[in-house]
Amino acid sequence: MHNSKPHRIKSIGDFHRLRGFSKPEHPLISVITADDFTRLSDQIAMNAVFDFYFIALKRMKGVKYKYGQLQYDFEDDGILFFMSPNQVLELEINEQVNSEKQSGWVLLIHPDFIWNTPLAETIKQYEFFNYSVNEALLLSEKEEITLNGIIQNIRQEYHSNIDRFSKQIIITHIENLLSYSERFYNRQFITREKANHQILGRLEKLLTDYFNSDDLITRGLPSVQYVSKELNVSPGYLGSLLRAVTGQNTQQHIHDKLIEKAKEKLSTTNLSVSEIAYELGFEHAQSFSKLFKSKTNVSPLEFRQSFN
Repeated sequence: MHNSKPHRIKSIGDFHRLRGFSKPEHPLISVITADDFTRLSDQIAMNAVFDFYFIALKRMKGVKYKYGQLQYDFEDDGILFFMSPNQVLELEINEQVNSEKQSGWVLLIHPDFIWNTPLAETIKQYEFFNYSVNEALLLSEKEEITLNGIIQNIRQEYHSNIDRFSKQIIITHIENLLSYSERFYNRQFITREKANHQILGRLEKLLTDYFNSDDLITRGLPSVQYVSKELNVSPGYLGSLLRAVTGQNTQQHIHDKLIEKAKEKLSTTNLSVSEIAYELGFEHAQSFSKLFKSKTNVSPLEFRQSFN
């Protein structure tokens, strides 16, 4: 995978020209099929930042892509991934790509297409657009067929004669695509148990090491952003995973680890509550006592007294 400076692509038309595709039927929305990619001969790599949304489903031999921290091969699994404007994508197409083994599509949506519609706001609420830093969606065959049907409807609509109904119909299809994708992501949290438990195991070790070091005194409580970065996942993905698997968000997990450490110090040391609060990264003992009571229904002193 090359490491050249990303090329900024400002419009869907620019993307079509750069990749050697025919001019888009619509300047603000486009569907590109796997067949279009296999016809490429001279341009076999791409490192780009887009000024538009990029949603892709691919099942390809000989194609690798990297976005965020992970690299994926398109093999037997259908992989769906989402990019917001200003995220970096690296794509590498092997010269030996076999056209018989390709399927999939790319949907490009310029923000101007959805401007001044409810989707302009709701699209920002879908956490998987943040997963460019780490996580794609592996689709089952049935799920893939569902999304392929929606993409076919979008393409058919903008290939038809554009009229005053076209835009709203296309936006409705995009909303359906995003709703199904959210459902499938939630399914992935549940079915990808092994990978999820590995992340949970790493989270547990990360917090244990952090709470056993001097980091609490010097740096205070670990933030959600810090934990996510250390685990190489986005804050949104980690929060969704934890809620799906444990029912709690990342902040609650950090607080639980803190209370666990506080109980240990209260029951095994003679440190005062103020000293324990300081060691746990609190500037004020009152803030520590308030959090402890909200989590345990007793004050730190009451908890300590229960051991005497």
